[in-house]
Amino acid sequence: MKYLSIFVLSFLLLTGCKNEAESTQANATSASQESSTEQADFAIVIHGGAGTILKKNMTSEKEAAYKVVLEEAIRTGYNILKSGGSSLDAVTKTINVMEDSPLFNAGKGAVFTNAETNELDASIMDGATLNAGASAGTTTVKNPIDLARAVMDNSPHVMLAGAGAEEFAKEQALELVDPSYFFTENRFNSLKRIKDSEKVELDHDNKQAFFDSEINDYKFGTVGCAALDKNGNLAAGTSTGGMTNKRWGRIGDAPIIGAGTYANNASCAVSSTGWGEYFIRAMVAHDISALMEYRGMSLAEAARTVIHDKVGGLGGDGGIVAVDHQGNMVFEFNTAGMYRASMNDKGELIIKIYRD
Repeated sequence: MKYLSIFVLSFLLLTGCKNEAESTQANATSASQESSTEQADFAIVIHGGAGTILKKNMTSEKEAAYKVVLEEAIRTGYNILKSGGSSLDAVTKTINVMEDSPLFNAGKGAVFTNAETNELDASIMDGATLNAGASAGTTTVKNPIDLARAVMDNSPHVMLAGAGAEEFAKEQALELVDPSYFFTENRFNSLKRIKDSEKVELDHDNKQAFFDSEINDYKFGTVGCAALDKNGNLAAGTSTGGMTNKRWGRIGDAPIIGAGTYANNASCAVSSTGWGEYFIRAMVAHDISALMEYRGMSLAEAARTVIHDKVGGLGGDGGIVAVDHQGNMVFEFNTAGMYRASMNDKGELIIKIYRD
């Protein structure tokens, strides 16, 4: 009887400890969920390309110039969101600012092809409807992101390319320019440098998108934006001039929905910048969304997994900017730096270039 009493008492003590442990674990899980469910009214995040961007190669004047454009761009989108505008409008107008700057490889600052022309690509996606638009290989459209938006809004298609895309842009009364508009001495010098060695620049291990002769750095030249508006709608967009010395109508990830751009209100909005061939194979932007939607990962965890494990595992370099449906923002990259900025609904601004 004595042993039976001891057994019963021990059983009750063990059961109580187990229940207490389960209760503690449940409370910890609940607390974790509560800490991640604070909903932001709106948020916006941008990038201007990733690569071997090193402070030792950057003059203070050049660094300041990049930061001025990054701030102008993100404040443009922030003001739209703050006033109740849509995430799509914020993404479009923010990218316009970077497309109009010769500092970034998009729009005015587009790099040169092997044929010494400029071929521009862009894409945009609406997280509320999963509608998307993209353009590729255009040579006279001043702001390719506007063309991508028009394809989404005013055509039954998702992607238009080349002469047909330019004809559509003309019908949509988008601003067209002479191809000479895209000429910049820095980009042309980069092409000459590459042609002298007769190779396509891809990175520091022959994978980088282009060499910036002004700051002696290699980088992936793309601009992009992801945003959440006050109505809870996500959007993302990406624009690029592609790869210096590219041939044969090469198209990278920027205009490809799911690789360079993706948005879904159920998960997140993502814009990519990197070695396009690898980002296409990894379907980077969509994969981040899928890990959140189907595996229950946080945005930060999903982005780390895709950029470092999947893209890095394949041998690719680059990064992403993203925002989720709660307004959490992420910069993730496996390069030495990435031009990037973010603003939350409190007006807090972050601008960074290097890995710090």
